[in-house]
Amino acid sequence: SKEKSGLLTGITRNVFVLGIASFLTDASTEIIYPLLPIFLTETLKAGTVFVGLVEGIAESTASFFRIFSGWFSDRIARRKVLIVSGYTLSGMTRPLVAMAGAGWHVLGARFVDRIGKGIRGAPRDALIADSTDKSTRGKAFGFHRSMDHAGAVIGPIIAFGLLSLFPGNYRAVFWFATIPAALCVLTLALFVQEKRLDVPAQQQKLSLSLKPFDKKFKLYLLILFVFTLGNSSDAFLILRAKGLGVSERMIPILWSMFHVVKVLTSTPGSTLSDKMGRRKIIIAGWCVYGLIYLGFAFASSSLHAWSLFLLY
Repeated sequence: SKEKSGLLTGITRNVFVLGIASFLTDASTEIIYPLLPIFLTETLKAGTVFVGLVEGIAESTASFFRIFSGWFSDRIARRKVLIVSGYTLSGMTRPLVAMAGAGWHVLGARFVDRIGKGIRGAPRDALIADSTDKSTRGKAFGFHRSMDHAGAVIGPIIAFGLLSLFPGNYRAVFWFATIPAALCVLTLALFVQEKRLDVPAQQQKLSLSLKPFDKKFKLYLLILFVFTLGNSSDAFLILRAKGLGVSERMIPILWSMFHVVKVLTSTPGSTLSDKMGRRKIIIAGWCVYGLIYLGFAFASSSLHAWSLFLLY
């Protein structure tokens, strides 16, 4: 059902609470993520290829589970239980990374973390759509992405502060990431509201087939597949920045500034898609993405790394 009031026009209670949850979980994730490639290669002595393996398996896992969680949430007409379960599963991996003694330990933790992300992602987005009027849906998703990115701004700053207190002690930093993850689960469990609905007989028989979707959607999936095939992990950009002269201590600040730009552009960009159409905005974003990667290929200094990250 559509909620008619909120703190801001188009930002309903559920959208706001889900935004807070994303803020907390991204703060937790981004305390760890910008340091993880360095932790793997320098502390655990894993190779760069292994870093790619970790991120490849992690993101593939998330994508795989999204398909089933979205379908299952439609079939049972329940979102909250899957959302809370997914965030809980991800939060449980924070201590596992802190205790990792070998590269494969991190691989296992990232695998479980991305299962959690895959489980929660589609039901969360569906709940945002369920809780928002169509005329402000772009704004609602933009607000959610802004809160998500705001957490990603705070997380690396926390990591920077902790590294200043505990130089080179990545494990202490990773342990701290457990706190916002726990707060996220508590926020969702207490404040997300979902009305219990009867599931129609036809909904109980929903299949994973693409037959119900029109040709335009199927074409979009094909285009998205091609883009994802060439997509690279941001972990490699972090290692590239370090190779261009950005100090280990400043990597979290670089990562934080990267997300500051995301915060400033997510809501305006998504709101613009309500007026100009989704396709034009998506195409523009992908074009910028390609140009930035070309820039990283030819970069030769730390200044280039900072500039490209902000544009990225």
